[in-house]
Amino acid sequence: MRFTGTKSYIATDDLKVAVNAAITLERPLLIKGEPGTGKTVLAEEVARAVDAPLLTWHIKSTTKAQQGLYEYDAVSRLRDSQLGDPRVSDIANYIKHGKLWEAFTSPARPVLLIDEIDKADIEFPNDLLLELDRMEFFVYETGETVRATRRPIVIITSNNEKELPDAFLRRCFFHYIKFPDVEVMQAIIDVHFPGIKKQLVEEALRIFFELRDLPGLKKKPSTSELLDWLKLLLNEDISPEILRGNDAKQVIPPLHGALLKNEQDVHLFERLAFLHRRDNR
Repeated sequence: MRFTGTKSYIATDDLKVAVNAAITLERPLLIKGEPGTGKTVLAEEVARAVDAPLLTWHIKSTTKAQQGLYEYDAVSRLRDSQLGDPRVSDIANYIKHGKLWEAFTSPARPVLLIDEIDKADIEFPNDLLLELDRMEFFVYETGETVRATRRPIVIITSNNEKELPDAFLRRCFFHYIKFPDVEVMQAIIDVHFPGIKKQLVEEALRIFFELRDLPGLKKKPSTSELLDWLKLLLNEDISPEILRGNDAKQVIPPLHGALLKNEQDVHLFERLAFLHRRDNR
């Protein structure tokens, strides 16, 4: 079972090595990188490449580790007991399986995505140490132990909003997805827009990387935002000539709402453009 990339996902050589190392070691793969660099999509593509089912656990600020194992619905059981429902005799009827339970008991070896783990409380990773290490957990209400017959492929993403505990990091294989350079970005664009005009891509990439290099930018545009921008350029039939006359230091790019996502950055560009035009009079 090896990951070599897919037709719809451009994986660099070091990313392929990281995925396959985690699979060989049977350790969680911790993926970090800028938002929009394909961390979440990686799990989908790995599952597709190795023909495995994908289970996704999206983490929120309120998510607790226990929810990934199971939840006992005592309220529903109490209500059913008051109504005389015969299901109350079996407590298992009120145990809701979490994503780790589903992954551990899956007939086929699955890919388990724990998405944006850094959004949760700082204790969240520590609360999963034992379960991810031993691939088992105990259900106190029923007295059973849920154990993985085969370790799932676990991919964990983080946007670095919080530092993760050292004990958790020791149990993971780590990889940081670097922001794509021009060559890799060109390959990504070719996958999503086959047959797109070369001149349009060249000018779009020039403007895109000029925007990312400008100092003081609060949020740099990401890969997914570049793809959105290109889709709009094609839909509005913006010619390469229009982009060629666009200098990111002088004029905000057409359809810039796909690239700039807050008013501070828009105002920054407007000020820079004004100063540049004034200095060149």
